[in-house]
Amino acid sequence: MSDHLSTTLSALADPTRRGILARLSRGEATVSELAEPYDMSMAAVSKHLKVLEKAGLISRGKEAQWRPCKLEAAPMREVADWVENYRRFWEESLDRLGDYLAELQKGDSGGSRN
Repeated sequence: MSDHLSTTLSALADPTRRGILARLSRGEATVSELAEPYDMSMAAVSKHLKVLEKAGLISRGKEAQWRPCKLEAAPMREVADWVENYRRFWEESLDRLGDYLAELQKGDSGGSRN
C-alpha cells in the first residue's frame, strides 16, 4: 500500500510535472495549453496529468468539451511539513557551528595565528 507522501513525491520528481504544476499555479488550463511548451505528444502529456491527478495534485473539470485542469495544492502541505523537520535540523546544526566558531574566535582573541 502506497502512502500519500510517497505518491506526491513521486509525482513531483519529474520536471515536466513540476512545470505543469507551476503553470497551473497561475490558473486553470486545458490539456492543450499545458502541452504547449513541451515537445511531446498529447498522449504523453495526458500520462503526466494522470500521475498528477492520482497524487491529488490536480483536478479536472467536466464542462462539456472543455476539461480544465486545476491545481490542488493540499498534498504539497504534507511534503512541506516533512521537509520542515529537516530545515529545522539544518538550522540547528548551523547555529551550533556558529556557536562553536564564536568560541574558537574568543580563544584566539590574542591575535595569534599559525
